[in-house]
Amino acid sequence: MASMSAVAEDISCNHCKHTIESALGSYKGIQKVSVDVDSKTVEVDYDDTQVSWEEISSELAEIGYPVS
Repeated sequence: MASMSAVAEDISCNHCKHTIESALGSYKGIQKVSVDVDSKTVEVDYDDTQVSWEEISSELAEIGYPVS
């Protein structure tokens, strides 16, 4: 199990939070997704044998929330 946290500057509201949590929540291997609108952070707990951080960050960029 791995855990990663990153900043996505484009997070601005609860709709953003819902979009990210819904998109990543359906990924195989992702156990938990938490988005904090105020700090613009995305925290993901995932099984790194099933999905990589690169795949997760790529999906975030694809839905409009690139992370740094």
